Amino acid sequence: MAVLHRGGLVAYPTRCLYGLGADAFNGDAVGRVYRVKQRPTDKPLSILIPDRQSLEQWVAEVPPVALRLMERFWPGRVTFVFRANKTLPAGLLGGTGRIGIRLPAHSVARALVSAFGRPVTATSANLSGTPGSVSVSDMAPEVVRQIDLILDAGRLQGGTGSTVVDLTGDRPVVLREGVVPAAEIESA
Repeated sequence: MAVLHRGGLVAYPTRCLYGLGADAFNGDAVGRVYRVKQRPTDKPLSILIPDRQSLEQWVAEVPPVALRLMERFWPGRVTFVFRANKTLPAGLLGGTGRIGIRLPAHSVARALVSAFGRPVTATSANLSGTPGSVSVSDMAPEVVRQIDLILDAGRLQGGTGSTVVDLTGDRPVVLREGVVPAAEIESA
């Protein structure tokens, strides 16, 4: 956890790809994530949280439909987008006022965010616009050189990333269909 506490970057395994984590409350660390990924700063970053109980600390409201969806699809598989609480740094939000949040399913990612005790950025460990990495050896060398710690869990299963569901409107809207089909979200 010392790496995250001092503003470092950690590559960690998720269900299908390696993620790039930083202390979501450290503006310099979040800025490093954007630079390493060469990601436009108007594209928000999602976060991982240690448990469902901590969700209310980071969002303005949890609509009732969110509780049903989280019960069915967490941990992992779905990133839910909420109106962000004012305590979240603006650098995470890309000017949207919204935040994507996921409860990780992979044991290493879950242990990382639980031990750290605060949200960690949840974005793939790759250059923006390029495929994610299922193994450390797949990561772009220019990304690897800038990561302070890699939690290597071997080759991951790969496949489709999380489905992203916006809960900020009157009804849930699937922003990105991933591992959970949109029809399954709508029926839930």
